[in-house]
Amino acid sequence: MKTKIYCDSANLKTIKKFNNNNLVDGFTTNPSLMRESGAKDYKKYSLDLLNICKTKPISLEVFADSFDQMIKQAEKINLWGKNIYVKIPVVNSRGLFSGKVIKLLSKKGVKLNVTAVYTTDQVKKIITNINKESKTIISIFSGRMGDAGKDPLPIIKESVRLTKRFKNIKILWASTREAYNYLQAKQCGCSIITMPPAIIEKISKFGKSNRELTLDTVRKFLKDSKASNFKI
Repeated sequence: MKTKIYCDSANLKTIKKFNNNNLVDGFTTNPSLMRESGAKDYKKYSLDLLNICKTKPISLEVFADSFDQMIKQAEKINLWGKNIYVKIPVVNSRGLFSGKVIKLLSKKGVKLNVTAVYTTDQVKKIITNINKESKTIISIFSGRMGDAGKDPLPIIKESVRLTKRFKNIKILWASTREAYNYLQAKQCGCSIITMPPAIIEKISKFGKSNRELTLDTVRKFLKDSKASNFKI
């Protein structure tokens, strides 16, 4: 099974570059990435992104914290383009499960990306609340789990097992930290992995032999030492 690669960025130049790259199948964004990219007006900036990415899936996230406001924002975002997945956090800032939001939007056929997922219990709750005929991505934050000293592989594997009989539910490996995560995601049967541009660049160079890696490393050391003008 192919594990699709999504680019995690809101930079207009980056989106334009990877939109024409066959290695990249879609995009994920969030308000933080948009702010870092200079966005001042959320809707206007989102429409600028959609003007570039017209067909590949792109996730745009709500930023409200109350469930009623999440629903209102999600319904507006959904109208901006047919290729949009609306990102909904699995819980709000008070730790309350977003089941009401997920259930209502999914029932209406809104494509969802349920994000900030860390446990199989959360995955089970999401599955219970979604319309199985509507497309849904469940984003498991594997990288952040690793940062906290937790092994994400068991949760990824179990989540894939729980959802494999539902053709419209896809498990996404999120917060990627290194290129090797792509192979891990693939081995787990993960449908999608989202990664920053720098790691996608590394993926495109997969296949170098150990000898080539050794030479690349030593040559880089030599270049840096010459540039430093060090002497002993």
